[in-house]
Amino acid sequence: MKLYLVQHGDAVPSETDIARPLSEKGKRDVRRLGDFLARNGIAVSRITHSGKLRAQQTAETIASRLHTSVSVEAQDGLNPNDPARAAAQILVQSDDDTLVVSHLPLLRKLVSRLVTGNKEPSVVSFVPGSAVCLESSEKGSWTVSWMVRPEVLG
Repeated sequence: MKLYLVQHGDAVPSETDIARPLSEKGKRDVRRLGDFLARNGIAVSRITHSGKLRAQQTAETIASRLHTSVSVEAQDGLNPNDPARAAAQILVQSDDDTLVVSHLPLLRKLVSRLVTGNKEPSVVSFVPGSAVCLESSEKGSWTVSWMVRPEVLG
């Protein structure tokens, strides 16, 4: 199983819009990320997000770039301060390759929990619009396969 964990794209400040939609930079970064994933043959069976507008917009944009018919769905347990242990249990129930759009600090803690068994220390450095690919082994352990951040996508 592969798990693609994506931090939503850059969002407008809450002072500008309480719903915090993606900023123009965020939209551009997420389109580039989606194009990168498509060029590299990434295919997923599930796409989930936290339900927050910026995460939903990120997930929908990536889905459109992947040209997939997979539905994009909100999932409980993916909000910024939700417990990493619970999120990990939910996400690894399936053997399907899954793309998840969420937030910090949850994503940082989730990667650490899956890779090391603990939510600390941090093993990756997310920025808005970045993605990490985790792969599970047959023994149930997880490794970081790759990570990409907006600045390397041009």
